Amino acid sequence: MTHTTANAALARTATKVAALFAAAGMLVSLAACEGQVPKTSTADSADRTPDLTVAQEKKIRGSILDVIDAANQSKSTDGLAARLTGPQLEVRSSEIAIAQATGNLDAKATIPRKMTQTVIPVNDGWPRTVYTITTTTEDQQSKRLLVMTQDTARSNYKLWGVARLFQGAELPKFEVPKLGTEMGEAKDSKLVATPADAVDWYADLLNNGDNSKHKDKFADDLFRSDLAQLSATVQQGMEANKGTQEQTFSVPKDQIKIMRSTDGGDLVVARIDSEWTRQAGEGRESLPASDAEKALFGDGKATSTMKVTYVNVIAMYIPPAGSNAKITAVGAERQPVKVEAL
Repeated sequence: MTHTTANAALARTATKVAALFAAAGMLVSLAACEGQVPKTSTADSADRTPDLTVAQEKKIRGSILDVIDAANQSKSTDGLAARLTGPQLEVRSSEIAIAQATGNLDAKATIPRKMTQTVIPVNDGWPRTVYTITTTTEDQQSKRLLVMTQDTARSNYKLWGVARLFQGAELPKFEVPKLGTEMGEAKDSKLVATPADAVDWYADLLNNGDNSKHKDKFADDLFRSDLAQLSATVQQGMEANKGTQEQTFSVPKDQIKIMRSTDGGDLVVARIDSEWTRQAGEGRESLPASDAEKALFGDGKATSTMKVTYVNVIAMYIPPAGSNAKITAVGAERQPVKVEAL
């Protein structure tokens, strides 16, 4: 094959992959009808009442979104750390870096200002976590599950994570805000799995697919099916050019938030990191496969190997023990944060 013909073949493969990436921004692009908002329960199961009110949550959320909107408009990350933290700070910083290069912020970065449900903690002490579920976006993208945290009594709440809810996802019930909800712990028992184990098992499932020994513990979900489709399509292009690809998923320490539902289960939101390494064959260069990757790679010099680092935020429901129900991912976010040639 001549050099010109090889480049043309590579370009066709890159175009096909880029098209799939666009569909896979679609890795959870999720249109409306994304599922039912958690219903509230009026049963008083504790003597304690939350310190935070619905009006205060609205004010906190508004202050956070004001900072995000300002960053979006200026296409600058200055000031984001004042109201964003954890995975969401990395995700939003990446989205803005991409917008600087492309001129537009990805539509999936939209966070509606109106909410349909808020889950307020009843726990004393800190850190504290609030879950809030937004409305759909104006263009009918799915509702967002927002995770806000406060580290100390005198610190501001910050947006820790955002997950877009899947179509058809069913979330558990929580207490009404004036009664408050118990925050959970990574080692919560009386569930089909502790939250810590469930997140580790899900990462294993992402790494090993059908070969994972934990496969039967999870219901099928959109995040894994979209990832599998994307990987299979890229694999076809890689094999045609004698290239290889590998995705590895890992669970960082203490990057998990948990709320206990009234039905005895836990709604868990956790960060899972991943690296996608693609190696071109036959002396070819491995190139960015999407506009987002191109923006993050910038003017870097391509080599035969490219590694893309992702931040993944997964929301999952863990049923109570004895329910015979499976652990179910109900929402997710996936964002490239670094692209490098090796």
